[in-house]
Amino acid sequence: MNRLSRHFTTNPSSRALLLPRILPNHSSGLFPNKILTLNPNQSLIQSFTRLSLHGPLSDAMAALETIDSRCLHAADPIDYLHLIKLCLSAGAADAGRRIHRHLTSAGYLPVLFLSNSLLGMYVRFGLIDDARQLFGNLPHRNVVSWTTMISAFIDIELGREALEFFVWMQRDGIRPNMFTFSSILRACDTLRDVWAMHCCAIKHGLDSDDFVRSSLIDAYFRCGDWESGHLVFNEIITGDLVVWNSVIGGFAQTGHGHEALKLFRQMKRAGFLAKQATLTSALRACTGMVFLEMGQQVHVHLLKYKPDLILNNALLDMYCKCGSLEQAEVNFERMHEKDVISWSTMISGLAQNGRSLEALRIFDLMKAEGAKPNYITMVGILFACSHAGLVEDGWYYFRSMNQLFDIEPGSEHYGCMVDLLGRAGKLAEAVKFIHEMEFKPDAIIWRTLLGACRVHKNVSLAAFAAQEILKLEPGDEGTCILLSNIYADAKQWSDVEQMRKMMRDRGIRKEPGRSWMDVGKETHVFIAGDFSHAQMEGIGRELERLISRISNMGYVPDTEFVLHDLGREQKEESIRYHGEKMAVAFGMMNSTSGKPIRIMKNLRICGDCHAFAKLVSRTEGKVIVIRDPVRFHHFQDGACSCGDYW
Repeated sequence: MNRLSRHFTTNPSSRALLLPRILPNHSSGLFPNKILTLNPNQSLIQSFTRLSLHGPLSDAMAALETIDSRCLHAADPIDYLHLIKLCLSAGAADAGRRIHRHLTSAGYLPVLFLSNSLLGMYVRFGLIDDARQLFGNLPHRNVVSWTTMISAFIDIELGREALEFFVWMQRDGIRPNMFTFSSILRACDTLRDVWAMHCCAIKHGLDSDDFVRSSLIDAYFRCGDWESGHLVFNEIITGDLVVWNSVIGGFAQTGHGHEALKLFRQMKRAGFLAKQATLTSALRACTGMVFLEMGQQVHVHLLKYKPDLILNNALLDMYCKCGSLEQAEVNFERMHEKDVISWSTMISGLAQNGRSLEALRIFDLMKAEGAKPNYITMVGILFACSHAGLVEDGWYYFRSMNQLFDIEPGSEHYGCMVDLLGRAGKLAEAVKFIHEMEFKPDAIIWRTLLGACRVHKNVSLAAFAAQEILKLEPGDEGTCILLSNIYADAKQWSDVEQMRKMMRDRGIRKEPGRSWMDVGKETHVFIAGDFSHAQMEGIGRELERLISRISNMGYVPDTEFVLHDLGREQKEESIRYHGEKMAVAFGMMNSTSGKPIRIMKNLRICGDCHAFAKLVSRTEGKVIVIRDPVRFHHFQDGACSCGDYW
């Protein structure tokens, strides 16, 4: 049995010390050597039984003290089970320990199910040392005893110890059950462990159990093997919602939103009623894919249930990250219960959609209502300051984090401050801040500075920041591409050619700028200079019409955003067919009256396309929403929500 049980298996005499003493006038029963209940004590025992079931706990414990003083035990062990439940409900760990002492007084041993209940009680209270001691003193253990300890170790992140216990359990001749496998699979953090447990489940004939299958699916997805997780799901047609939840949640969490939503629809067609876990996963998939319309359909399912904080937070996050601030605000106002996640989601959502001052107002309201900000809240606040150029406010919140909210600034907060100073053009101050940081700057910090150098055209500092990034991550492709673009922006064509040669030698290819939008059930993708779209002829005509209209308002193509050494006419032709412009034209051709055009981008929007979208929103009376990797731009009536500060 190794460390815990070797003593009992090799020293039978030690076990004997734990067995009850044989005293005269004892009777047998559920307690092997229970003292006879004498008639004068029947009233006391009956009172104890009633108080153990109904409480209050203080009176039940007083009755226990009296029973103990008379060297008695209750007639029915179930009374103690009820009393343990009372302790758990009241959070009374000391009372639980007192029950344990009573049950083992004078050498008595409680029946195994009571020992397991005590074990579970210690685990629930987080008293792992007490649980270990009790477990080690048990002369007999069953699958419940072992599974309770295994689950306890996993809950306190001692996965290796849980796996060791699983091995010892089988060496002790105890067969794991479905609950054991559901627990132990949570401890598996490598595919090798998952494979071993999968084989073990097959050996014990439990691989088709819905609880085990669900846990296997979770474990495979957690270790990055979504294909195996999907295979486990497909092995047997399931009638259990838990398994559906696992596979949908797995795909949603690993960025396979399309597959998650496909399975969600399949589950609905199979007649299953979506519950909280399924709906939360479906909303997460919609959020990741920026599928607003699908998210709205999932929202309809939520209306069938009572308000739920977890679901409401997921819904709020979906609307914020899909750029629908109006619906996010409506749902936020309707929430009767809000936690720090609700407030933080709303603050970050407002900041990412260009409404930084409102984000700070919500933060003030949060504090007024007594909610305590956390690490993520402060990231949202500093992001809001950064994207609105609120330098003094940003410094105030950063410096007060520890003092006012007991939050130690982390790398994300430092990154926001570098971004804040960089966007404001305070590059020297940003460099000074980086050098004075309490920890060594990571590649993300230097990338933030590099991005600011591009905005403010500081080539020498950009080269320095790129050098620092490449020291930390020598194979970083994005840094090489961005530095090449900075050289091109500065018309330093020899440096551009040198960088591009190095990129060719390393096999680095620049990621093309892509813009995409959903029309109906189809996603349409547009790449700069790519004319392969089926409706390209119509898109070209619509572009001509839009450019003609906004030219009458003073629009002139800004060819500075063409990063190639070309002539003026060639540059204008190149910039005319940027992906976001083609997407806007396509959106105008296919949009519904009164509904915004929603476009996603994989790269930062260029200045010329930003000006184009502003003017089109004014001439056409159309709201255009463009999301880049960092934030949303809401164009309406010739203005952008970013205030031209991005």
